[in-house]
Amino acid sequence: MHVFSGKFSKRVNCCIPLHSVKMLRSASSQLIRQVVRYRSTETGFILERSINRVQLLGRVGQDPVMRQPEGRNPVTIFSLATNEMWRSGEVEGTGSEGDVNQKTTWHRVSVFRPGLRDVAYRYVKKGSRVLVEGKLDYGEYLDKNQVRRQATTIIADNIVFLSDHIQD
Repeated sequence: MHVFSGKFSKRVNCCIPLHSVKMLRSASSQLIRQVVRYRSTETGFILERSINRVQLLGRVGQDPVMRQPEGRNPVTIFSLATNEMWRSGEVEGTGSEGDVNQKTTWHRVSVFRPGLRDVAYRYVKKGSRVLVEGKLDYGEYLDKNQVRRQATTIIADNIVFLSDHIQD
């Protein structure tokens, strides 16, 4: 952090020795850091920023379902498949590039935002290609046998429809 800068610091430097200016800068920055730390614990300011963003491009695996858990806001839920493709290594002596491999990953998408939730429920269809933007959420639930399970969900805050036809 610089307390003095530009022309102002040059004027100050002519009147105050350089080592004094550096000490003042250091003391000022330490004081400001302490005040920020102190205020952040007192008032709940967040000093760090973190990012939890996800973008998925894929095909919808099932028509959406709208649920309204007891005492909570409704949610639209659907599954989204993403594919990863790669070539296995070159087969020695043959010059061929190897086999093409593919892995499909299924994602659970939940839409809570009222306008988007209704649009997703109405227009997202099995087989349609969509881009989903949102954040990751990890949670737990009890299954039918009362066994605790973990679930990863994408909480969507934007959906871009990339196809209006269903692919078989």
